[in-house]
Amino acid sequence: MAYRENVTIYNHPLIQHKLSILRDVRTTDKQFRELVGEITMLMTFEATRDLPLEPVDVTTPMGIAHAHRLQGENLALVPILRAGIGMVDGILELIPAARVGHIGLYRDEETLEPHEYYCKLPVNIDHRLIIVLDPMLATGGSAVDAITLIKQHGGKKIKFMCIIAAPEGIEKLSAAHPDVDIYCAHVDEKLNDIGYIVPGLGDAGDRIFGTK
Repeated sequence: MAYRENVTIYNHPLIQHKLSILRDVRTTDKQFRELVGEITMLMTFEATRDLPLEPVDVTTPMGIAHAHRLQGENLALVPILRAGIGMVDGILELIPAARVGHIGLYRDEETLEPHEYYCKLPVNIDHRLIIVLDPMLATGGSAVDAITLIKQHGGKKIKFMCIIAAPEGIEKLSAAHPDVDIYCAHVDEKLNDIGYIVPGLGDAGDRIFGTK
């Protein structure tokens, strides 16, 4: 299946290796949490490629180096509760100055439609690069609604990062928000009749927090 230009699918060997362990039913909750953070960290390199830099002179033991640093506090991370929280630390390890907001959505088990119950975003959201985080892009409903909500609060430059996606989710998100770049480690086969990704990895939130 061909995807739109706004979709980046990672084929890095380290990501694919860690993803194989992440999927495994024998992987412990602790290992699962660690792997989610590690995979997210590896994905962050590409997703933040366009962060703005500013020149800075640094005094080294040998003289003056003309270098670059990130320009101000321009990054906001917005995990979709609850599973998205598991991806935050992987990015903060690399960019500790990033601000973190939260969006809470729950899925109606009958209609599979998402419903909002919480939204708290960093200040000056309209001037930040926003990365929305959720390990799974399944039906796409939660991602679409979360990004719509961020735009209503003034967010303009938005990216979406997930670990595993279903083709249906990619298509729905791309159609609803064609201006949003999507980053995922793998695209799986399909959704089953209750909206779970196949073969997927089960319920990411349950496996992150040990509530399965």
